[in-house]
Amino acid sequence: MSLATDQRERCPLCEVEIHGQGGPADRVIFSRGTPGSRSKLWARVCQYLKSDAQRSRCINQDPELRGDCRPGDGFEEIDAIQIGDSMP
Repeated sequence: MSLATDQRERCPLCEVEIHGQGGPADRVIFSRGTPGSRSKLWARVCQYLKSDAQRSRCINQDPELRGDCRPGDGFEEIDAIQIGDSMP
């Protein structure tokens, strides 16, 4: 039995590096912070591309490769806070 070798891809847009076999278990190396998954990259970066030209260059557009987003992939929404004195 032969083991498949890890592939390494670098996105020309955001310059992250993706290591793996081309699927949801791939490891994404961000420029800062801990490594993550393709679904995390999608939730934080790729879904916000605005043009077809950008999307065509992105290496993380295939939903079968990235899998479903999981809790913690995206940025958490927080409640608004009141700054300053709220009493007259």
